[in-house]
Amino acid sequence: MGAARIEIGAVARAHGIRGEVAIFTHDPDSATLGEVETIWVGGVARTIKQARSTHRGWLVALDGVTTRNDAEALQGAKVEVDREALGLGDDDVLLSDLVGCAVRRADGSPYGTVAAIDASSVQELLVIHDGDIERLLPLVDVYVLGVDLEAGVITVDPPDGLPESKRR
Repeated sequence: MGAARIEIGAVARAHGIRGEVAIFTHDPDSATLGEVETIWVGGVARTIKQARSTHRGWLVALDGVTTRNDAEALQGAKVEVDREALGLGDDDVLLSDLVGCAVRRADGSPYGTVAAIDASSVQELLVIHDGDIERLLPLVDVYVLGVDLEAGVITVDPPDGLPESKRR
């Protein structure tokens, strides 16, 4: 199981003069801010008074943030929610849950450890470290055969010729 709180985005800027903040979520389609009562902003629990989705992110009014100066002080702070608030099923896996898992080929041979998830392109990639080798494996069913979070193991069938690079 992953962390108790999950980062979902960050405060982009202050909005207006009454303390609202604009929050950009990592998943632009996420409705989480409209469904939860409490978020953590910069590690501090905050109650949501009002949240509305816009084409440029979420505009959120937080209890105790009443002026533009209050809102500006939160700019850049990461926004987290309780994992339980996400309503995940027993079989649901978050990308952050995969970091730290051992990676094995289908035959059981070691392939490295997930060091990070690269979600900067169209396709999420597992960043796999194996000694001083780094591999980027697309996170798709054809290559990722199974995930066993209890055992901390991901089973993969990487394509032939997958590029590898030396870690610095």
